[in-house]
Amino acid sequence: MTTNTIKHVLSPLAQQTLQNNDLTRPVANIQPIKLLPWLQVVKIGGRLIDRGAEAILPLVEELRKLLPEHRLLILTGAGVRARHVYSVGLDLGLPVGSLAPLAASEAGQNGHILAAMLSSEGVSYVEHPTVADQLAIHLQAAPAVVGSAFPPYHHHEFPHSRIPRHRGDTGAFLLADALGAAGLTIVEDVDGVYDCDPKGANGSEAKLIKETSATALYESDGSLPVDRDLVDVMRNASNLKRVQVVNGLVPGRITAALRGEHVGTLIHSGKA
Repeated sequence: MTTNTIKHVLSPLAQQTLQNNDLTRPVANIQPIKLLPWLQVVKIGGRLIDRGAEAILPLVEELRKLLPEHRLLILTGAGVRARHVYSVGLDLGLPVGSLAPLAASEAGQNGHILAAMLSSEGVSYVEHPTVADQLAIHLQAAPAVVGSAFPPYHHHEFPHSRIPRHRGDTGAFLLADALGAAGLTIVEDVDGVYDCDPKGANGSEAKLIKETSATALYESDGSLPVDRDLVDVMRNASNLKRVQVVNGLVPGRITAALRGEHVGTLIHSGKA
């Protein structure tokens, strides 16, 4: 006689499709564990780094002074070189999935620059797999780690787009939210979000929006200093309740933001 020794694990998901919303809702609505609740994520915009030593040196010095006070994940975005890559790639007819890793490589180059300038403090640049799997141990050895803000989608193609939709701001938020970080500060070359483009034709009339919601920005059609897809993913945040956009050209703004002060534009997520 043959005995069936297979052991079955009782689970409502074992023999059902995960596309069944009724089945996944009971587990999807559970508040996830905050893996690194003491972590502060700081995303440095590529346009800021494009400005060269005049912007980078004071920024690095401010970050250096923050190291004894916080444990930081510093993520860098792509700047003007990525826009050049997009232009050339589109002229060549490259698919959007091929443009994404090319632009992400420029964000990584900016990260290498910042990490090199902070290396005397034990700060180093790490790639995406290390951020995903070994970030905690790196932050036990050093007060900060630098990485690329671009999400590692690489050749995945989102529909209805000719350039990668999820860029540095979106990638930084997805990572900070997944880690359950204490906060995300997005550092750009403007004071925050305005009601119209402060660098556009009507820039003199632009008014700073001190506080708003991701939903309100998603429904607006004005220009933003951050990725438009950022405000889309923020509406489904699991942990992060808000993001602050600050001006990295003004000394002390990053320091104040990490200490909980309101010095830019606060964007509240859908779970605020």
